[in-house]
Amino acid sequence: MDNQRGKGLSFARRIYVPRTVGLGIGCFSVMAALYPLDMPLWIWGLLLFNGFVWPHVALKISTRSAYPFQTERRNMLMDSLFGGFWAASFQFNPLPTVTILSMMTMNNVAAGGQKMLLRGALAQIAGVLIAWTLLGIDFTPHTTPLQIYACLPMLALYPFAVGMVCYRLAIKLAEHKRTLRALSRTDSLTGLLNHGSWKDLLQLSFHQCQQTGATATLALIDIDHFKRINDTYGHIVGDSVLRKLSKQLKDNLRAEDLAGRYGGDEFCVIVPNRSLEQTQDIMERLRQVFSQVLDGDEPGLQVSLSIGLASYRPDFDDASQWLNEADKALYIAKNTGRNKISVAAADLLPGSALSNPG
Repeated sequence: MDNQRGKGLSFARRIYVPRTVGLGIGCFSVMAALYPLDMPLWIWGLLLFNGFVWPHVALKISTRSAYPFQTERRNMLMDSLFGGFWAASFQFNPLPTVTILSMMTMNNVAAGGQKMLLRGALAQIAGVLIAWTLLGIDFTPHTTPLQIYACLPMLALYPFAVGMVCYRLAIKLAEHKRTLRALSRTDSLTGLLNHGSWKDLLQLSFHQCQQTGATATLALIDIDHFKRINDTYGHIVGDSVLRKLSKQLKDNLRAEDLAGRYGGDEFCVIVPNRSLEQTQDIMERLRQVFSQVLDGDEPGLQVSLSIGLASYRPDFDDASQWLNEADKALYIAKNTGRNKISVAAADLLPGSALSNPG
């Protein structure tokens, strides 16, 4: 309910500016068209009210309503009713009639599409019938130079006001779109890339290495005994551990390194343009720093990481093979004592030992 009211208030405030500008300068177009006619005094009073008071009254009515959006739509139908009334009052003088009714039609289409266009047209017809009932039916087929000049401000300024409102709305929509795109790519708990987005970037990184011969290393990170942490300390503490690991990843990685949450307690990192040894140094630092992170509410909680590394190799047929190599290395780390880094078997040179036990 509150959200719908907020949207309605925003809609009413967006309409306020073009309504104030349009009715204010449109008032002079109507005055010029009515001037040659013998009109009663109340017509002039109603015109001044419609041109200079009604926009503020309409906004006040909408903002005080429990349903501002619906109320503002009714206000727009009242605008159309007035438009039809004035067109019939100045006897359908061609240029003022086209100017006023077309501008109001543009408003209705912009606010509600075909449905609002039809309702607005019916409201204009109702306004015409009211004017004919009160003032009689007549037509003025000629437009004087004065009336032409009186319509020019409306033709020039009102589209500008509507355009500015549409431009600002487009900017807001673009910002919302960027936000939604970021949310769709991000894990809500950790703020890192989610599984799908990271897999997409893995494919891109793989093809870039294929095409350019660049180096890159893939790291899979698992929090040791994470289920036990959840079972012993609760999911709130478990979530806190996940967030702390994501913070450490952000603090220890470069902007171009791509970190994501691959699954429950498993994280993944693509480290481009760094050798396996360099990546191993980074991950070792991360492993040591994370093992020293303490939870203020649970001082006895000890956490550690198992990490599997695999560098890109030209003989990989696809990204899944690369990921599978890192997964095998992680499996070795988890099954040989945990709290360590293991390197894919194909990356180990004869006689070397790149595995660092914790």
